[in-house]
Amino acid sequence: MDDDWLVYHPNPSTPTFTVPDGAVDAHCHVFGPGDQFVYAPERKYTPCDAGREALKDLREHLGFSKSVIVQATCHGADNSAMVDALNWFAGSARGVATVRDTVTDDELQHLHAAGVRGVRFNFVKRLVNIVPQAALESIVERIAPLGWHVVIYLEAQDLPDYRSFFTSLPVTVVFDHMARPDVSRGLSDGAFQSFVAMLDEHPNLWTKVTCPERLSVEGPPGYRDFVPFARFLVERFPQRVLWGTDWPHPNMKSHMPDDGHLVDMIPLIAPTSKLVNQLLVANPLNLYWEDHRS
Repeated sequence: MDDDWLVYHPNPSTPTFTVPDGAVDAHCHVFGPGDQFVYAPERKYTPCDAGREALKDLREHLGFSKSVIVQATCHGADNSAMVDALNWFAGSARGVATVRDTVTDDELQHLHAAGVRGVRFNFVKRLVNIVPQAALESIVERIAPLGWHVVIYLEAQDLPDYRSFFTSLPVTVVFDHMARPDVSRGLSDGAFQSFVAMLDEHPNLWTKVTCPERLSVEGPPGYRDFVPFARFLVERFPQRVLWGTDWPHPNMKSHMPDDGHLVDMIPLIAPTSKLVNQLLVANPLNLYWEDHRS
């Protein structure tokens, strides 16, 4: 792994908050192990190994029943590690893949059978080489009949450049980490309010209220400056929000979060049992376990 890589927390605390039965960690990853699932030669980082067994141990420790495993950029478009984990979890995990526009129908069917229900488009230039929009549109056309959705990862300053593209997509679109707002600027910040307006105008757009460890300026353990943003979105769009740990927290530089503390933040951003159930159970089950094929 890279010399400055931070390894995931070896002993996360036991949450004081108990998640509801059937709760889903809707954003996590698996890395390697590298001797079995090689990392992509074009990768921009080399992580520690973080395999399916370690993910299962964390899931059980935190009290979750299901997982959504998002393809990591260090594996490129080779989804083997993610698919292996999905098969091993035997129905209690779903996946979000990375594919190229050259993907075959047989390959898409194979991914669907394994439990993949979406593709991820990454626009973070420091992590990937950006794929032309025409190629992405071709992928969306291919996945739409399968009932899959698109997951978008980008940084807030780049949102205006792609807004018309995102809002034109004829499938459900889920933004990672609230499109990474600058939380130091407060809820009235124009960029954040523009994101909110986009969700208001387009009911097929969802967001993950994830990654306080990446977005907070204040930092651990409370990440208090993150809370108003996530709570605002949970209360405004209760049927279009997802939550996840982001384990094993790739490319963190300042610190490695305690996943137990992240779980204990859930009632701060979803202050009623109804909102908690929507965030952790109903929404992810709808998006990942219901059949949306046309």
